[in-house]
Amino acid sequence: MSTTLRITNSSGFQVSEFVLLGLPGIHEWQHWLSLPLALIYLIALGANLLILITVQHEPTLHQPMYQFLSILAMVDIGLATTIMPKILAIFWFNAKTISLPECFTQMYAINAFMGMESGVFLCMAVDRYVAICHPLRYPSVVTGAFVVKVTLSMILRNGLLTLPVPVLAARRHYCSQNEIDHCLCSNLGVTRLACDDIAINRFYHLALAWIMVGSDMALVFASYAWIIRSVLRLNSAEAASKALSTCSSHLTLILFFYTAIVVVSVTHLAGRKFPFIPVLLNVLHSVIPPALNPMVYALRTQELRMGFQKVLGLAGNVARK
Repeated sequence: MSTTLRITNSSGFQVSEFVLLGLPGIHEWQHWLSLPLALIYLIALGANLLILITVQHEPTLHQPMYQFLSILAMVDIGLATTIMPKILAIFWFNAKTISLPECFTQMYAINAFMGMESGVFLCMAVDRYVAICHPLRYPSVVTGAFVVKVTLSMILRNGLLTLPVPVLAARRHYCSQNEIDHCLCSNLGVTRLACDDIAINRFYHLALAWIMVGSDMALVFASYAWIIRSVLRLNSAEAASKALSTCSSHLTLILFFYTAIVVVSVTHLAGRKFPFIPVLLNVLHSVIPPALNPMVYALRTQELRMGFQKVLGLAGNVARK
């Protein structure tokens, strides 16, 4: 355990830094995982930057659906960048120490970006609901102003509701242990080291999960229930297929995102025998969706594929000249 301590006026010692040990139980060879993790991180950065550039430069993609996809790309870049540089520093350079302010900042960013990702999926579900269930009203409802308003609402919601997480963690007293058997500063992983009562931290963590992710998930699936109901009422099989194809990529990502959350939660409860599994899944859940999201949209959305080809084609023409 790190011996970096400082005296507090109230009660004995207070640690001044935490030590992120990495993946519990496999510390000796966890550095071998750094290469695939670094590759996934680079793919996530490159693919999401390509989406941002393509949507910005291609006029046909200046639509709410692709604007929400751009917002999702920015959130994915932020989420992956919040954790991956520190994880790679731990694996490559044994840079395990992290100061309390840095740890609480990372904790805030992780929770905020995760909430933002869930919120973007909800906005995209609403966009598809209005487009399919109320197509005549779509141009007047889902406008540029609508995208700006819901984006600002998501930022305020996640920014404000997530703020108590690091604040409550910072108010705890860390007087003895400072080693975190994790690759990142998770809320419960950090507060578990506190010497005083953490009941309020646990309660707020659970309440936040239900308020943000739980409510988003319920509204997303309610939207798709109405979408499927409307599609089944269409007389034309071709029209029904076309309607579903416009939201198939979004539905694929939603199912993966929320299924992964459930799997991570279950493995945390049942991870005593193999404690590195929930930690590894937690890390992968923060880096695989950012890499996967652009690929799914690129494979299943023709307009985006054509935009990629134009952007990359322009780059090739410039290089040849």
